[in-house]
This record gives sequence, C-alpha cells and structure tokens, in this order.
Amino acid sequence: MTRPPADGHRPLAIEARGLVKRFDDTLAVDGVDISVPEGAIYGILGPNGAGKTTTLRMLLGIIDPDEGVRRVFGNDRPHEVAKLIGYLPEERGLYPAMKCDDAIAFMGALRGLPLAEGKARGRELLEGHGMGHAIDRQIRQLSKGMAQTVQLLGTLVHRPKLVVLDEPFSGLDAINQGKLETMIRELALGGTTVIFSTHVIHHAERLCDEVAIIAGGKVPYAGSVDVARDRIPAQVRLETRTGEGVWCSALPADTRHDVKAKGSHFWYFPVPESGIEALLKPLIEGEAGILSLSIERAGLHDAFVEIAGEAAARALREGSGEGTGQ
Repeated sequence: MTRPPADGHRPLAIEARGLVKRFDDTLAVDGVDISVPEGAIYGILGPNGAGKTTTLRMLLGIIDPDEGVRRVFGNDRPHEVAKLIGYLPEERGLYPAMKCDDAIAFMGALRGLPLAEGKARGRELLEGHGMGHAIDRQIRQLSKGMAQTVQLLGTLVHRPKLVVLDEPFSGLDAINQGKLETMIRELALGGTTVIFSTHVIHHAERLCDEVAIIAGGKVPYAGSVDVARDRIPAQVRLETRTGEGVWCSALPADTRHDVKAKGSHFWYFPVPESGIEALLKPLIEGEAGILSLSIERAGLHDAFVEIAGEAAARALREGSGEGTGQ
C-alpha cells in the first residue's frame, strides 16, 4: 500500500497561522506557521529549547497561543476533537504498579475508549509488538525501552486519526528506534497522520514527507524535505591520480581540494550550471587520471545549516550527542 503524495490538494490534519506564545518575559514561539496534510509523516526539527514542545502543545489545545490560530481537522478548538488524537509527551509517565495491559487500557479510557475494550486491544497490541510475555508484568518490572513501548501503545489504543509524538526517539537504543520508525511508517500507510518533534536530523530525513525547521521560536522553513535539500546545489566528488595540471583551471573557483592516503586527490564542488559534461573533456585531455566521479545530493543537515544557520545546527548536534561522546 502506498501513501498519496504530500501536496496542497490533500485536506489538512493541522493548520496553524501566526502562533505566538510568551512565558513571562520570554518569547518562546514567535509567529509559527505550519500545515500538515492528512496521512503525512511530518517532522518538527530543531535544537532543544527551540520551541518544539510549546508549539505541539498549542496545536493540541493543551495551552492556548497568545496570538494566532490553529485548527485540528478544521476545528479551532482542538480539545473538542481530542478523541481523534493520540499524544505521547516528552515527559514519559506510567503508574509503576499497573500491569501493562491495564496501563494501555487506562490511557485509552482517557480518550473515551471503554476499559474492557481497551484491555482487549492492549493485549492484542502487546502481542503484535513482541511483548506478549510482558502482558501481566507491572510497569516497574520493565526496561526503559519496554515501558516506552507500552506508553506508545497506550497512545495508539483508541485508533486515533492523528498521532503526535514529542521527541519519541529520546532514550531509545538503536533496535527500539528502528522498531519505532517501522511503526510510524505503518501508521501512515494506514492513513494516520503522524507529527513528531526531534532534534536528530536522520530520523526526520528518513521518515518525513515534510518538515518544519524551528530555531529560536521561529520557523524559517516549512515544507517538503526534498525541496529543502534542493536549496543547495548537488555536490561533485571527483577523485584523481594527479593534483596539478592545466586541467585544474577548468574546476570551479570554489572547489575544495583534499589529499588522501596513497596520494589520491579529492575535489569537491557544486555541480556547475552548465552540467558536469563540460568538465570531462579538459579532465581527460589534461590526463588528470580520473579514479572516480560522483554527484551527491545535499542532505537535510546541509539544508538545515543553510536555512537555520550554523549556530542552530551546532546546538542540534550538541543536543543529539554528535561529537560530544554521548
């Protein structure tokens, strides 16, 4: 089954215009605009403290904006459609003495699902996600990853049309992150809209149809991941046997040159407007000794730096533990 493309012709699950939120003298969110098509996987990407959680809470009606409007399935009072929404907050919380199926049933009951039905669905969900052995265990007896899975299943037990996940990958090991990614894809394939916040770029790049990049409470970009990446020209990676010659003058002025082990030379530059073909003749005739040549599309990280700036990208890396030893 294939999801329809995210485009302007699909009805919107979430629409927000000009959201502003202040806490005392702090401007936490400053004029956020977001449109999330039904059935999309949509990421809100930004460093810790950028305003992601505050934005999600305003979208869901947990807190009201000081300015602006937001609509969920066309309703400007999100709490009136709460039964259509599943929300996993960043602050995880389950009653430690509850058994797994009871915890899931309890979360479903908060969204209007009868307890008996919630318990039956909870057992089915636990079995389907490889946790049948833990149905009668108390939450306190589970690992952190298992407890988070239980809370996620409790978020889904009432079969919502919209699932909102705040930093859902935080604290999960690689195996459980992979399981969660699979679950998100399956939800979207079934027609459920999924919106999640994250400060880890590769989750957004792998999963999302569209993203909102948020930094300092503002959204400098909201739209297709592909369009964001295409803001930066594709890069050429050229490997040659020699590092000098008349042919070097044919390379663009902003070419970066690296010398690797065994004397190989690597050259990096944007694809020229005239294309790569015009460079091949001087390279060949000049006996550059081409060992490899590839054209690499810019990644979402490069797009984030271009859109939000190096300071925001550095905060993003530090928050995800990249390069910090975490």
